[in-house]
Amino acid sequence: MAGERQARLADRIRVILAERLEKGLRDPRLGFVTITDVRVSGDLQHASVFYTVLGTEEERVASGAALTSATGMLRSEVGRQLSTRLVPTLEFIPDALPETADHIGALLREAQERDAEVAKLASTATHAGDADPYRADDEDDAS
Repeated sequence: MAGERQARLADRIRVILAERLEKGLRDPRLGFVTITDVRVSGDLQHASVFYTVLGTEEERVASGAALTSATGMLRSEVGRQLSTRLVPTLEFIPDALPETADHIGALLREAQERDAEVAKLASTATHAGDADPYRADDEDDAS
């Protein structure tokens, strides 16, 4: 039951923050931010907000700073829209999703290249030994 309440609260916070960020903040440092996940602690006192930023490393750092400086205002917005007695503290954490996706993409490209090399080698390869290695020499004599 408590886990279900945590999940509902986390989802509601994610929606509230996403809608607020869509309207924009008055901070020029904020880039194109996507809230990827929100996890609320068991006591509902703390929310870890995971986000990604589309753009360069500098834009990611600047957007992180903008979110950190806007944490109080965003928490007030969450509190205004939630019907809970206590409003959880917000902690913004950059999601490693883009870096992980890039790494997985590189690994998949490498595997594809290796598969192509193996297929090329296999296309010109021949079997070692006779075509039927189980054929016994004495079968010829019996015929």
